[in-house]
Amino acid sequence: MKSLYSKFLLATILIMIFSSITGFLLTNTYYHQVTKQKNDEKNVAIAQSIIKHINEVPDLNLDHYLKTIGDVGYQIYIVEDNEKHKFYGGNYRVKDLPDSTIQNVLDGEIYHGMRDFPRETFVTGFFANYMSNTVGVPFQYHHQRYAMFLRPDIKLLFNEVHTIMGGWTLFMGIISLVAMLFFAKLLIRPITELTAATKRIANERFDTPLKIERKDEIGQLATSFNTMMGQLQENDLMRKEFISNVSHDFQSPLLNIQGYAGLLKSEYITDEERQNYATIIQTETHRLSTLTKQLLLLTSLDQSARQMERKAYSLDRQLKATIQKHRWWLEEEGINLSMTLEPTTFNGDAGLLEKVWENLLTNAIKYNRPNGDIQVLLTSSEHEVTVRIQDTGIGMSDVTKKQLFERFYRADESRTKDGTGLGLSIVEKVIHFHEGHIEVESELGEGTTFIIIIPNL
Repeated sequence: MKSLYSKFLLATILIMIFSSITGFLLTNTYYHQVTKQKNDEKNVAIAQSIIKHINEVPDLNLDHYLKTIGDVGYQIYIVEDNEKHKFYGGNYRVKDLPDSTIQNVLDGEIYHGMRDFPRETFVTGFFANYMSNTVGVPFQYHHQRYAMFLRPDIKLLFNEVHTIMGGWTLFMGIISLVAMLFFAKLLIRPITELTAATKRIANERFDTPLKIERKDEIGQLATSFNTMMGQLQENDLMRKEFISNVSHDFQSPLLNIQGYAGLLKSEYITDEERQNYATIIQTETHRLSTLTKQLLLLTSLDQSARQMERKAYSLDRQLKATIQKHRWWLEEEGINLSMTLEPTTFNGDAGLLEKVWENLLTNAIKYNRPNGDIQVLLTSSEHEVTVRIQDTGIGMSDVTKKQLFERFYRADESRTKDGTGLGLSIVEKVIHFHEGHIEVESELGEGTTFIIIIPNL
């Protein structure tokens, strides 16, 4: 039985059997502990009321009277003093009444056979049709001693009840089993749909969401599954787009390197052309190297493989060192850079944040105007630090601002600009890891300002 449905069916049957046996044993125990004593007392009282009527009516026809009592639902066994005996009502299945017990009742004792009947596990004393499972009382009739042993005729009194109870139990079992099977089918159907959906996902089919509208745990599971499917579909599209972009960004410089390397083999090019071709190859090689490093860093950030190494360090000195590294480029472009840096000790990953300042500063230089300006401002408070990098460059449109942090996105469609389209994605990831955020203010043709706000934990 491998299917969940068959296991549920087997579990249902076993539970019904176990509950029936357990209920019977508990009922049987209750009878022996509580009902047995009360049943004995009740039947002794009935027997004594019969004896009372015999004593009150001297000319009573004893045989006819006892026969009438037996016909209405009692099993009676009468023993005279001279050991004559007679049965009235239904017959006893087991005649196991000892002579000593009969003699004790004749001598005036009351016999509590129902109360003292041996405890049995599977047959309760209430249904045991034994002569020993009776009550016995003494009486006198016409100066003759008698012993009367009595018990209800269960077969006569409860035959219809047995039929009704048996039919009720049978139909209850059948209806319960059918209902459980139907419920199991309803319960397992969405699980079957989930299984089929997982197989579709394994085949990279993410366009068939589950249509399970339920409010229970399975409905919640289906909702979570649809959310996961949507996320997987989005990730799959991003992966394919990522591969396409990487392929494109690798293919272009590789083709340039291959083409110019072939030209270098020619014997008919001048030294100046050879120098130009070598410079192009060197530039494309540097671009490939930068792209590879950024891809590796971005992948490690995505997978959280690189654990942040937070430590206190001087943030203002780091910004000064980054600016100093690019001083030659600023002078080459004729860009004027001014900075206002408050002395700030920051608790963060210095290696990752250095890449943030390098990316933002190089973009401010790269997309600035000739003889433009760059302002770098660092302020700090008790709880956060703010770094503001403002340029007077070409700025960007609202469309560009919305896609600015997407991977491989560059505002120029031809991708001729020197860059990989990954720098700002890395910047956003690093700032996010430091629980900060980035604000961008820009107008086309007016310049751009990046504002980085990071909590100082």
